[in-house]
Amino acid sequence: QLQLVESGGGLVQPGGSLRLSCAASGFTLEDYAIGWFRQAPGKEREGVSCISSSGRTTNYADSVKGRFTISRDNAKNTVYLQVNSLKPEDTAVYYCAARSPLFRRCVLRGSEYTYWGQGTQVTVSS
Repeated sequence: QLQLVESGGGLVQPGGSLRLSCAASGFTLEDYAIGWFRQAPGKEREGVSCISSSGRTTNYADSVKGRFTISRDNAKNTVYLQVNSLKPEDTAVYYCAARSPLFRRCVLRGSEYTYWGQGTQVTVSS
């Protein structure tokens, strides 16, 4: 069964960092473009970052450029999101998602993704 599991969230002070992980089971992650999305209470889901199946292309939302870095380790079947210089407005549940292997490019539209994890909470507060 194809499954994505996020981890690495937590409570962090403004300016702090976390590394979020998205581990895949039941399929080979390297065949899939992966996206990270987030949703804060009362707000719509937002595309944060994505990486193509090859890893050669990455995209970021303007709100996180220069602070977040996406990467993938196909040997570990895992995609990471390094989040630095965190702000209170980064507080949200963060989800990773996999696009159909028919589409190797990454996009920041959640509707383009087929498989989703359960999410990991990131709270930025002093």
